[in-house]
Amino acid sequence: KCTVCKYKLMLVVFQDNGLDPGQYPEAYQYVENIRNKILASGKVFYKDRFAWEIKIIRDDATLNAFCTPGGYIYVYTGLIKYLSSEDQLAGVLGHEMAHADRRHSTDQLTRQYGLTTLLGILLGNNDGQLTQIAAGLISLKYERSQETEADSYSVIYLCPTDYNAAGAAGFFTKLKEAGQSGQTPVFLSTHPDDGSRISNINTKKNTLGCSGNGTYSQQYGAFINTLP
Repeated sequence: KCTVCKYKLMLVVFQDNGLDPGQYPEAYQYVENIRNKILASGKVFYKDRFAWEIKIIRDDATLNAFCTPGGYIYVYTGLIKYLSSEDQLAGVLGHEMAHADRRHSTDQLTRQYGLTTLLGILLGNNDGQLTQIAAGLISLKYERSQETEADSYSVIYLCPTDYNAAGAAGFFTKLKEAGQSGQTPVFLSTHPDDGSRISNINTKKNTLGCSGNGTYSQQYGAFINTLP
């Protein structure tokens, strides 16, 4: 309980830009439904131990999403509005949830700030560094092996659902297009790309024999219209 509370405190810096669920209930219901499908897949190891709370950040200029230790998911309106279908957003959420579920974010925070510092925060001894670490979560960089595993688990999570399990491939295609336009999205700057992510994701889907093909593009357009 202490760990969850402390990691939640780290994220207070993001709350001011977050959409109020009370003012945008339809938007939150939509993204929470996607999250619930992923959790119901039976493939998320920490399904019942992490919070898996979602916050929509109002920032149309940023193509980014991230998930912190403890399962706190943050997705920017800029990324939501850039994507074109529900399965692509499901791919994003699956990828980010995998970083928390496979303990990648915990490992990277430990490497960046040191075990002693993090333990001090969790024990209430270094609360002054909470804001610093919270800000660092936005630019937290993962190793290529962690990115590969998160991509793979995005497919694993979506495979039992009615979604196109390779939704993350469409997501990365869109982000690469953004990068080719001259502006590297924040997501690609913090999530290294070895050039084979799209093909690897599609191969994983085929290997698992995933049969879902839902993209829900029309519903996704209606969802975007619920955002400011």
